[in-house]
This record gives sequence, C-alpha cells and structure tokens, in this order.
Amino acid sequence: MTIVSQRPVETRQQKIATLLALALLPLSGFATDIYIPSMPSMGAALHVTSLQVQLTLSFFLISYGVAQLFVGSIVDSFGRYKLSLAALGLFILSCLVIATTGNIYLLYAMRVVQGITVAGIVVAKRAYFVDVYTGERLKSYLSLFTIIWSAGPIIAPFLGGYLQDLFGWEANFYFLAAFAAVLLVLEVLFSGEILRTPTEFRLKKIVGIYGEMIGTLPFTLGIVMLGFAYTMVMVYNMSGPFIIEHQLQRSPVIAGYCSLLLGVAWMIGGLIGKATINSPFTKKMLWNVGLQVTFTMLMILSLGFLVNLYTLLFFAFLIHVCAGYTYNNYFAYSLSRFPKNAGISGGLTGGIVYILVSFLSYAIIEAFPAKDQRSLSYSYFVLALLSGVLMFTLATYWDKSKPRVKEIVDDEK
Repeated sequence: MTIVSQRPVETRQQKIATLLALALLPLSGFATDIYIPSMPSMGAALHVTSLQVQLTLSFFLISYGVAQLFVGSIVDSFGRYKLSLAALGLFILSCLVIATTGNIYLLYAMRVVQGITVAGIVVAKRAYFVDVYTGERLKSYLSLFTIIWSAGPIIAPFLGGYLQDLFGWEANFYFLAAFAAVLLVLEVLFSGEILRTPTEFRLKKIVGIYGEMIGTLPFTLGIVMLGFAYTMVMVYNMSGPFIIEHQLQRSPVIAGYCSLLLGVAWMIGGLIGKATINSPFTKKMLWNVGLQVTFTMLMILSLGFLVNLYTLLFFAFLIHVCAGYTYNNYFAYSLSRFPKNAGISGGLTGGIVYILVSFLSYAIIEAFPAKDQRSLSYSYFVLALLSGVLMFTLATYWDKSKPRVKEIVDDEK
C-alpha cells in the first residue's frame, strides 16, 4: 500500500482549513474570467486576432480537463496537501510569466501550466470535503460547491474590468499571482494532509475504477449535462466582451459589470438548486431545461424588433440561471456517487466536463462567430436543445429503471 506522509489537520484548525478549501474552489473561475474584459485589449497589445486571444481560454480548459482525469488517482494514492502546495507555487510563477511576456505562444504554454496546476488544486480540495465530512453535512457542502465556485465568475470579471481600465491587461495576472500567494501562505500555516486510507497506486485497479464510473450511464450522461450547462457560460465569456465592446461600443468596465450580473445569475441558479435539493429530480430537471429552451427561443424572436445591451442581458440572465440550476444538481450527484474514490470521481467529472466544454465552446464560436447578439442567441439555442434531448433520454432511462432509481439518485423519492 502507498504510504502517505501524514500531517494531520488538528480539530481546532479544521474550520480554517475548510474555509481555505472553499476559498480555493473558485480559482478555476478566477483564472478564466478575470481577464475576459481585457480580451479585446490583449489582442491589440499582442497584435493577434480575437480568435487567437480566445484560444487562451481553450488551452486552459483543455489542460484543466485532461489533467483532472489523471490527478484524481494521484491525490487518492499520494495525498492532497503537498500536491496542492506545489501546484499553487507553479501557478504563481505562470501568472508572473504571462504578465511580463509579449509572446502569444509563451502565453499559451503558461495557460496550459495553469490548467494543470489549478486541476491539482481543485481536485484535491473537492476530495477534502469527502474525506472530512459525511452524511447530510457532506451533501450540503457538495451542493454548496457550485455556489462557492460562482464567486469566480461574479467577482473576477468585475474586478478585471477595473484592473484593465486602470492598469492594463497585465494587472489581471499580477492580481492572480498575489491572490494565490496569500492562500499558499495560509495553507502552509493552517492546512495539512487529511487522507487517512490511500488507494494503492495500481494502474490496472485504477483503470478498473474509471471503467466502473464511466459504465454507470446516469453518471456519464450527467457529466455531459454539466458540460452543456457550463458551455453556455463559456460561450458568453468568449463572445460577450467582443459584442459589448465592439458591436455595442461599451467600455471594458461595462463588460465587467455584465459578466458580474451573469455570474449572479449562475449563483441564483445554484441557490435555487440547493433550496430544491429534496424535490423529485427528474421532474425539476425537465421543467428547468424546458424553461431554458423557451428563453432561448424568445431571445431569437426578440432580435426582429429590439437589439440592445438590455435585451442581451435580460435573456442571458434567465438562461444562465437555468444553467446554474442544472450544474448544481448534477455536480452534487456526480461527486457523491463514488465516495470511496472521491479524488477519481471528482477528477473524472471535472476532467470530462472541461474537455467537453473546451471543444464544444470553440466549435460553437467557429459556427457562430462572436460578432453580434444573433450569433450568441443561436449558440444558446443549440446548447439548450441538446440539453433537452439528453434530459429526455435520462428521464426515459430512469423511468425504465425504477427499481434502481433510489440507488442512482438520492433525490428521487
């Protein structure tokens, strides 16, 4: 059996360690969203196209997703703590390199480094809660994850808009470096290793665990639903600033405020999801996806007579509330489905979601370029329609498997 160097988290420090774990969960959102208002300015400063700037998001998402597929088994076998510290240190260095380089290709490389390091941090911290808590308290924390995570999309672009306006795009990455440095110091002071029973690092056994998880159909299709929900957010992130700053002639600060508003929409969806956690799962998800399809259709119809910032934000807000609701419900299920392998299940969930999001968002931006509200509304509609088809498939599966429903979804009563 693999031996993990233990540095137990003392009971008196557990509360602080838990707060630090929660504080690190939004790091992926900060790393993707803080420089969204700066993307047009980055393109001009680096003398590259908008599509080349958008690739910085894609490189982060792909590396973040792929890394999670492997890092889960590593943290289950060798521990959470030291990996988190090393990853934080590398993340800080990558931020400083990005802020001081004028080379788009070096920037791409550092975004890959950031994706890998953030994956290690987030997977380890998600597993922390499964290691430390059980029962209803664990269920409550898992449902809280998407609400905490949404702090990134809410705060980051709002802050990034001001940093861009006052100091330029580089200030976003200096801020990320400072933020990570503070958390690194606090981690050293208050956190420690909490993995008590490491999983033996045997490749064959690990592959078998992955196979069991992927072979669980509701788990796998639920991950795809998570991918569709988050792709809606990412499509806006990749196109919204260009629509607002170029088509609608507004400032980066306004673009930051708009992203903040849509981050609030995602959080509201998560809060509603947490409030309805004990409602019948299939019924509430079918209603949610039905509303989402309706909102996207109304957004398309509105283009015939009214196109401005307010209609864009009104419909995007409603659509993002539905997306946040979907993500909250399916994320809590995915992470609690295999508690004995929390690192692997968390890594597999996050990995597949972000790989799917990276390719799907880039494909949609290619099909509907980030030039106007019409393109964005079509992107939303495609994703909502795909979510509807998949949710109907899941509902049909559960209806045919009623004897197994209680085992599959705790919410179905």
